Amino acid sequence: MLDQPIAKIENLRVEFQTKDGPVVGVEDVSFDVNPGETVCIVGESGSGKSVSSLSLMRLVEFGGGEIADGKLLFDRKDGGEVDLANTEQELMRTIRGNEIGMIFQEPMTALNPVFTVGRQLTEGLRLHKGLSKDEAEARALDLLKQVRIPEPGRRLKQYPHELSGGMRQRVVIAMALACEPRLLIADEPTTALDVTIQAEILALMDRLKRETGTAVMFITHDMAVVAQMADRVVVMFRGNKVEEGTVQEIFENPQHEYTKALLAAVPKLGEMTGKPLPEPMKLLGREDQNLGPIKGTDEPLLEVKNLITRFPVKGGFFRRTVANVHAVEDVSFTLNKGRTLSLVGESGCGKSTAGRSILRLVEPQSGRINLDGTDIMALDQGDLRAARLDMQMIFQDPFASLNPQMMLGDQVAEPMRNYGTHSRAEMQARVEMLFDRVELPRSFLRRFPHELSGGQRQRVAIARALALNPKLIIADEAVSALDVSVQAQVLNLMMELQAELGLSFLFISHDMAVVERVSHDVGVMYLGRIVELGPRQAVFENPQHAYTQALMKAVPIADPHKRKSERELNFKPIPSPIHPVGHEPGPSVYDEVSPGHFVLTSESGY
Repeated sequence: MLDQPIAKIENLRVEFQTKDGPVVGVEDVSFDVNPGETVCIVGESGSGKSVSSLSLMRLVEFGGGEIADGKLLFDRKDGGEVDLANTEQELMRTIRGNEIGMIFQEPMTALNPVFTVGRQLTEGLRLHKGLSKDEAEARALDLLKQVRIPEPGRRLKQYPHELSGGMRQRVVIAMALACEPRLLIADEPTTALDVTIQAEILALMDRLKRETGTAVMFITHDMAVVAQMADRVVVMFRGNKVEEGTVQEIFENPQHEYTKALLAAVPKLGEMTGKPLPEPMKLLGREDQNLGPIKGTDEPLLEVKNLITRFPVKGGFFRRTVANVHAVEDVSFTLNKGRTLSLVGESGCGKSTAGRSILRLVEPQSGRINLDGTDIMALDQGDLRAARLDMQMIFQDPFASLNPQMMLGDQVAEPMRNYGTHSRAEMQARVEMLFDRVELPRSFLRRFPHELSGGQRQRVAIARALALNPKLIIADEAVSALDVSVQAQVLNLMMELQAELGLSFLFISHDMAVVERVSHDVGVMYLGRIVELGPRQAVFENPQHAYTQALMKAVPIADPHKRKSERELNFKPIPSPIHPVGHEPGPSVYDEVSPGHFVLTSESGY
């Protein structure tokens, strides 16, 4: 390995000007990135990890920041070292894309919706490399093959909205690699992706790094991804670097308290092996926790039978229904009181639609939904409103589900006001009690949603869901947008509330490690059907269906000794759930492989 690092960040300080004076985004950070090495920068939201990368690209100025101090030394291809902190924007344009490539977190915003994929891939090649149109197109085709996109020739002519999230992210990676940069900056490139696609993209980046010798600066808050990718790790906290070391040192012998707390909060797949019941996580600095297993009861609360939900696809001149999306296809399960049933699967498998269908926020085509003796499907609007006293939902994005113009105390009180269940004094007392329960200070009662962090907003959403004492809470990806330590606290809170109040949760998630921690029972969904259903211990320790096995294999584990290689991951593309009108798939047929553990037979008709 060469002695000369490709990039050296020395004593970087970045400030943002606000009405209240300057805010420091990064205080004093130094680290190097060597050729052919992956340096992972980890930390939670607001720790300054993305600001460091945007400074290196000199994009931070376009977001209202300024580099107040420090050097950003970059070793250019022709051997000259430049300090990017005071390089002219004209020269930065040459370096950006050509010598430093960047992969952004959200592929849809990184791609231009009005140009084809081919046009966007060839643009940089023609600008930086001076290639002709035909040469650039040949290279673009080659790049799409490198990132393993199926039918690359067809993709070049398509627009970004015609591709799935995983494919879009591959196009962004291909664009970043187009000019063979010396340094690749990846800012949370897999956060929005499913586990199987994430596993493929991580393996792909690792392979491309080995083949091209590019240095990689990888920014993430997911410790399992760090274990999979990193050679060296830089841990950031509140704008400072608190620890740096090789990936083995950080995972096996963390020195700083923050690093230790971060690692303690990561749910690891396999931690619950041998334990039949869910248990809250042991968090550092929390000695008062009730850590016993959560038993639940054998009494059914929610019974779902043969649920089918389809969405029409309109087309043609008269906007007739030409096909249907078979989002939920013949789904049946039972959830007992005081227990958690998790539905897992990748985007588009129908798990969220199943949750919404049970509350009739989406109207199912057919099926039976029985909640504690009430037939939900038979209710008219008035009775349905009354039945919703017993069932509440926590959504994925708390910012979108809270009203930006209402104080938080009023939002938590709103369900009680709507249903007239409490007097004014009782309402005030109950809201205060709920804020105590979700561990928010009472001073927050008079705050607005934008004044809180994501994790605090999600706690308000939980408090509001609890306001009417529901029997069932449907949590739709309720922790997927949260940082690790906040996620662990929110999960523990949900489990403690379950133990005390006897709540039942239908927990919808794609995060297998979280599901393993919180569930009594698990249903694995694929293409609108449950392909495997049973006690969590049985499904996780003895997965029978090929899809469940593939899903388990794809989950990155927060241990650098258990890295996945690209050879282990052989996923087949998921078929389309859209079928022509009149298509009637066969019923779901199951084999019982052990008591309560059901697996879809191969004969079940799609």
